[in-house]
Amino acid sequence: MARNVMHAVQYYAYGRGPNGLKHVEVNVPTPKPDQVLLKLEAISINPIDWKIQNGLLRPLFLPRSFPHIPCTDVAGEIVEIGTQVKDFQVGDKVVAKLTHQYGGGLAEFAVASESLTAARPSEVSAAEAAGLPIAGLTARDALTQVAGVKLDGTGEPKNVLVTAASGGVGHYAVQLAKLGNNHVTATCGARNIDFVKGLGADEVLDYRTPEGAALRSPSGRKYDAVIHCTSGIPWSAFDSNLSEKGVVVDLTPTPSSFMTFALKKLTFSKKQLVPYFVTVKREGLDYLVQLVKDGKLKSVIDSKFPLSKAEDAWDKSIDGHATGKIVVEP
Repeated sequence: MARNVMHAVQYYAYGRGPNGLKHVEVNVPTPKPDQVLLKLEAISINPIDWKIQNGLLRPLFLPRSFPHIPCTDVAGEIVEIGTQVKDFQVGDKVVAKLTHQYGGGLAEFAVASESLTAARPSEVSAAEAAGLPIAGLTARDALTQVAGVKLDGTGEPKNVLVTAASGGVGHYAVQLAKLGNNHVTATCGARNIDFVKGLGADEVLDYRTPEGAALRSPSGRKYDAVIHCTSGIPWSAFDSNLSEKGVVVDLTPTPSSFMTFALKKLTFSKKQLVPYFVTVKREGLDYLVQLVKDGKLKSVIDSKFPLSKAEDAWDKSIDGHATGKIVVEP
């Protein structure tokens, strides 16, 4: 490693959104024995990144300390390996998930744990790969682990509703649910209806119309599973549209969703609301990268920003109307 200083973007306190981000020169991190040092090629922003800045996860002591370099979903090239790293070597192209405690993504270099790093074949671009860790695995695991949806076509097809289907998690959820021959109804804004149909959705609702707000399937189907990627929809809107054992997987849980979750459990309701936060594992990264390589899953990139304009990417993510993923490139 010839360079020992790098450009990074960090914040020094909670709050202030894009205005709280500062461009700095800091030392290139040194990998621990079980880590790899990456020269980053693409970083994707997830809503959790700016929610941590807002102090939403302060009770969980996130971030661990200030100043904090945010973002966790990265792709790049390995330039140095720790003494215990077995599966990778210098020059390998990879995708990795960093930790929210320490972050490190919005920079030219970052260290990643070998256990959360996956090989990236040449058919998958850095930007496509960087979109996958949190958003792609949230979609996959919400469908498979919580909602019991099969993605390989072996299960009984289910009726799946995806809310905010044009966003980061939603656009993956639609595609993955369709891989398993499930029937997918999706909600999004009017301008994204054709886009979401193009991802494979069978029915698309404009969430601003009365039908969209009521989440009613145009074909009158009841939903076995809802992958709920937005907020502000009351339980009552889901309740009447769910099948007898329908599950709503809430990916942006609020205190009231935890209350609903508890109430449903207490009353032995067959309809459930389950607050969900993903745990990223290497197996999941390998799985998604392979799907992208095979042309079965698309990472749609809304926009790309240079690291020097990271605050514009941050602002765009907070605005909440990106189609697909927002990517920063050092």
